[in-house]
Amino acid sequence: MDVHRCRFVPYPQSTINVLAFSHAYVQKSQEKKVAPPRLAVGRANGDIEIWNPLNAQWHQETVIKGGVDRSIDGLVWIQDPTETIVSGANRSWIVGKSRLFSVGCTTTVTEWDLENGTPLRHASGNHGEIWCLAAQPAVGIKDERKSAERQWEGQNLVAGCTDGALVLYSTKDEDLQFGRILVRPSVKKAKIISVAFQNRNVVIAGCTDSTIRVFDIRNGSTLRTMSLGSGPKGGPKNIDVWAVRALPDGDIISGDSTGELRIWSGKTYTLTQRVKSHNQDIFTLAVSNDGSIIFSGGKDRRTVVYKQAGKVKRWVEVSHRRYHKHDVMTMASLEYKGMSVVVSGGPDASPTVVPLQQFGLDFQRSLPFLPQEAPVKGAVMGKKRLLMSFWDREIHIWELSKPHLQRPENLSEGGSSHNRKLVSKILIKGEANILSADLSSDGSILAVSTTTEIKVFHLKQRRSTDGEMGFRVSAVHTPHSFSSGARLVRFSPDKNWLCIVRTDNRIVLRRIVSSASGIKFHPYNSKLDRVDRKTPKHVILGGLGSYDRTVTQTAFSSDSRILAVSDLAGYIDTFVLLGAEDLGQASIDCEDDTISSTESSDSGSDSEEEAEKVKLTYGQYWTRNPSAASLPKLPHAVTVLSFRPTTAPLTNGNMSHTIPTRHNPNPLPHDLPHGEDRLIVITATSDIFELEVLRGSLSEWSRRNPPAKFPIIYRKVKDLAKGCFWDLSNGRERFWLYGAGWLFMFDLSRDVSPGEEDSNAPKRKRYGKTECSGAGGAVSKFQQSNGISRRMAKVEHETPNKYEDLFARQQRGNSSDDEDIVPLRQTKKAKKEIENGEESGNSEKVENGEAAENGVIGNPEPNYWRTFKYRPILGMCAYGNGEPEVAIVERPLWEADLPDKYDGDQEWDHSGV
Repeated sequence: MDVHRCRFVPYPQSTINVLAFSHAYVQKSQEKKVAPPRLAVGRANGDIEIWNPLNAQWHQETVIKGGVDRSIDGLVWIQDPTETIVSGANRSWIVGKSRLFSVGCTTTVTEWDLENGTPLRHASGNHGEIWCLAAQPAVGIKDERKSAERQWEGQNLVAGCTDGALVLYSTKDEDLQFGRILVRPSVKKAKIISVAFQNRNVVIAGCTDSTIRVFDIRNGSTLRTMSLGSGPKGGPKNIDVWAVRALPDGDIISGDSTGELRIWSGKTYTLTQRVKSHNQDIFTLAVSNDGSIIFSGGKDRRTVVYKQAGKVKRWVEVSHRRYHKHDVMTMASLEYKGMSVVVSGGPDASPTVVPLQQFGLDFQRSLPFLPQEAPVKGAVMGKKRLLMSFWDREIHIWELSKPHLQRPENLSEGGSSHNRKLVSKILIKGEANILSADLSSDGSILAVSTTTEIKVFHLKQRRSTDGEMGFRVSAVHTPHSFSSGARLVRFSPDKNWLCIVRTDNRIVLRRIVSSASGIKFHPYNSKLDRVDRKTPKHVILGGLGSYDRTVTQTAFSSDSRILAVSDLAGYIDTFVLLGAEDLGQASIDCEDDTISSTESSDSGSDSEEEAEKVKLTYGQYWTRNPSAASLPKLPHAVTVLSFRPTTAPLTNGNMSHTIPTRHNPNPLPHDLPHGEDRLIVITATSDIFELEVLRGSLSEWSRRNPPAKFPIIYRKVKDLAKGCFWDLSNGRERFWLYGAGWLFMFDLSRDVSPGEEDSNAPKRKRYGKTECSGAGGAVSKFQQSNGISRRMAKVEHETPNKYEDLFARQQRGNSSDDEDIVPLRQTKKAKKEIENGEESGNSEKVENGEAAENGVIGNPEPNYWRTFKYRPILGMCAYGNGEPEVAIVERPLWEADLPDKYDGDQEWDHSGV
């Protein structure tokens, strides 16, 4: 297999400005009254990422795209009051709806619709730009007992502005409105740059004039002004209070531009302690639920941990680490169902998960800074291999040369290989960023979607004036009803159909007509209805609403006659194309009286006896698969969908025509397709299933190979699967699966054999069923007993077991996925190929030898192969129907352009070392 290693594809990373959990802490008695937590990540380019912790799997579910000159500088979640329903002796709850709000250095507060991924409502007032935002705490049990009369249990918002104003925004009645200005702009024009609640009625504001002010939001009065004094000698006179937080006992902590953590009494509002822990500004703070642990992060890249010690219970610094390569700008904590973590972020764009209560006992973990959905797509136009990539509002299309042209003997005199050529660069007009883009299999059609419109382009080869072949890009006219915004766009393999998933998750298919004159679209849409899953109303109205029904994955069968879509809840809906293609037949409305009453009720029909009208498009129409409702619900969201390709030649649809009669001149065909219908599904927990779509059940191969039978080395990979490709050459049935830093191959012609790893797994606690804090794996006792200023541990260079090296690498770094795993019994030649491939330029050769076929040399049982040598993978593209040819697009963080950072201690110039 020929592999192009591509690092020339640009994909600029964006700074993480803010992190926010929907529920920082949930007691076990209240777990039924809240929705499962989500992490919102706000970036400098205006994107908001929604992550699901998912028992430490950390799945990036959706990305709400930003736009031109948009930035997310503040994020908060609130939950509407929970309603109790009493029916006799039974009691149930309608969970309060989780709502997400953001600010971005404007005078506007925005509420987001998570189900559609679009702004839901805006509110603004006559005040300065909003710098920080905080949500009022929910009503607790103590507050309910103290309150003599029933009060509103919701959560309002308080915003701090650059002109010194403190503003209240109301969220009552599922609305967002400007309330009132609590504090007018100060005479000194001191900015409010941090804000937090001490309790439901008292808010703390950190300012740029060396003060922390305490206000009562009920009447806007100032309760106290706490002064930090003047700045250090030689520096600014005023101290900036970048972060303030309140401990559960009411005490206040602050982090400022001097690098000091200060603790203030919550009763007398006086300074009780100062801890000098940073060399530069402290930007962010995080606190455990019980108030026993404090985290701080700052400009010197340090993450510092504080605990109380001694009889007097003084706060002391117990540890500091540099988990980030740049400033630590934001932190958020989560304690839920055994998980206890702090997530931090900054300009290096990678969220880092650090254990909270288990700090020092578990490792940290860095989440991928690249998107879960790969923004790259490959196509073959004649003999040209095209690679399309997109970000923000730009699209680049590259042409890759043949692998033999990339060998060292074909290098130019300057020493660089002309292995690629930028053939087209497209800039999408408008303010919205690109949500999805797809390139047809022959590279002739490009579809791009944003939240407001869909654009289609036609690509043609042309010869330039210097004689070289180039491309001409022309826009294709799209009807107004067709061109509204979409969440996903996908071409069928035969490029006859374009699947469109609207922002509200409606599914539409549009027929494409290609001719010598250009590209046109059929005037009518084919609308598809998913199966009604009978979700209870109290579930839809509360929590995250219908957010879990968001469609995230689509896949066509290789003959383009079956379409599968999946959502975050784990449901898979399938649709089939019936009839034979007849380009001479016009669109006809026909009545289908064969739909069962069950299907009619599922599709939401008001009358079961009413015949459904179907519009034939060139003699064909799309309908729901009769066995769609029989497909099992998966336990978690789907990250990859892929049909098994077929080696049989594709035909022009189902050639069985129906015979018209006098009473039915336009009969509808009902014969199901006869092609390959086996669908491979990978979930967010890395489970692999294979479904027989037309039968509505698991395949025989999947029944023989449940997820628990797969190798442990695969099941314990942390990063989720991003995509896949197939190798059917020479009678093979190989399925290649990749993630951000790993690549696995499974031979589906045989049953999975776990291999010799499983014999060692029970002996290792790391691979056992132990509790996980939600970050990395557990630190071994050997490493816990050896640290700074302690005796040096004896290092054994011989590895008695081939996985000892893997365990050591997992414990040493943020993730084991960045290291190469070489089997112990691997031949010197195979090991040398891997090492050379890691250091090669942009291409390499992966031989189909014993190592790739059997997984472990000398053991004929395992039918898998894996490697962890590739650096963060943006995406992979497969070319050709014979021997596979793959382009692996890598985006190492060390090649990213990071802004300037503070040069503190332990910062050296590598050129001088």
